[in-house]
Amino acid sequence: MENKERIGFIGLGNMGHPMAKNLEKNGVALAVYNRSVEKAADFLPGTEVCQDIPKLVAQSDIIFTMLSNDDAVHAVYETILQSPIHGKLFVDMSTISQEASTQIGTLLRSNEAHFIDAPVAGSTQPAKEGTLIFMVGSENAQLDRVKPYLTMMGKAVKYLGDQGKGIAAKLCINYYLSIIYQGMAETVLFAEKMGISREDMMAIINESACGNGASKVKTPLLVNNEFPPAFALDFMLKDVRLAVEAGADFPMADTLLKTYQGAHDAGYGQQDVMAVIDYIKD
Repeated sequence: MENKERIGFIGLGNMGHPMAKNLEKNGVALAVYNRSVEKAADFLPGTEVCQDIPKLVAQSDIIFTMLSNDDAVHAVYETILQSPIHGKLFVDMSTISQEASTQIGTLLRSNEAHFIDAPVAGSTQPAKEGTLIFMVGSENAQLDRVKPYLTMMGKAVKYLGDQGKGIAAKLCINYYLSIIYQGMAETVLFAEKMGISREDMMAIINESACGNGASKVKTPLLVNNEFPPAFALDFMLKDVRLAVEAGADFPMADTLLKTYQGAHDAGYGQQDVMAVIDYIKD
């Protein structure tokens, strides 16, 4: 494919950095920006590292954003809206509230720009491997425009309808994962009480119908009881809150909020979400 669009990428954190690197590997005309400029130190000379957002926006046709929360996304787009953006396409891949996403989309469209919400399923390893799944809410014409670049960063692009549907699907996925992670933690602790090792218990889970991608990815962390953050517990707490605010008023919701909030308060927030096992154990 001949890449004619100029691509900008804002947000080079644990997810954004490897995603932008995959665009670079595919030879796109790329400009990147991160508030902490050292995060861009390993990009090749052909990639422009911008010192500010207006410069990146001015020289890009499609701008991807991958940021941590509502406040960060609002701050970036407030800056973006101060620049001429007619005809430009903005693709936000952050996990934020539907309300924030809708507000930003409305503001961009009122300035004759386009907006897609395209959050991802997958954590840091799939981001590095280019095997993320994109959940997209978009106008069809804009999806056609951006899809070639999404496939450089992911293995699947799921179109779900109008803008906002991508965020909706992401909140559902992370609500489900919050249940799985707490369930795995409790199951492993129960197994230990019954004299079964973590290694044996996780092997049984993964080799049975109970196993899934999440259980297999988190097995080494549980077995070694070490939790470097592929997906930080604080992000899971944020996403459970967002799900509840969006209408997840189910029996598990209060339990999940109590557990992840308690783990945060106990100091586990910056560790991987599976550190919840130490909080429950204590």
